[in-house]
Amino acid sequence: LIDSCPAILETLGTVLRAHAIEPLRPLSRDIIGPPLHATLQLVTGLTDKGLLEKMAADFRSRYDLDGIYATQAYPHVATVLQHLVTAGIRLHLATNKRERPTLLLVAHFGWAPWFDSVYCVDSRTPPYPSKGEMLVEQLAEHKLDKRDCVYVGDTVHDEKAAAHAGLAFAAVGWGYGMGEQAVSESAQRVSAPRDLLEL
Repeated sequence: LIDSCPAILETLGTVLRAHAIEPLRPLSRDIIGPPLHATLQLVTGLTDKGLLEKMAADFRSRYDLDGIYATQAYPHVATVLQHLVTAGIRLHLATNKRERPTLLLVAHFGWAPWFDSVYCVDSRTPPYPSKGEMLVEQLAEHKLDKRDCVYVGDTVHDEKAAAHAGLAFAAVGWGYGMGEQAVSESAQRVSAPRDLLEL
């Protein structure tokens, strides 16, 4: 739905500089997708949970304050969402992003009325251990028949989460599904947002 890359990478770089840590790999869009702690561990190589949590808290504070507003919606996504809702399709959002910035962005783009539910990694305590578990709980709590649902995502993590929940999966041709994050060759794909209408 959104391109959060510029905001995330800028904030991540600021946090690493504040902690005087040189990243082990370039801060590029291919690291975006997994939960924050996993991303921090990936780019720093750190295993000190206390330090990783301190860095994560620093990231959240900076990102929530103003970083998120550098986020852009992908072209035509809003129009497609509106058409889906008008056609009677129920929309639910499940993301590894945290609840606070997610809800701020959904409100910022004016999408809040279109989603029946929004589930984030920290929507419950303790946080969801995986996106797959999140989807299972979302399906159950909203009495959704998985045979009538499709999970749309851009990375292999989304594909695995859909499989865990027993959902059909559609991989979009934009977003972060590249390199280590690429979906399987057998995944169903849509090349542009408007293709979701036909799907």
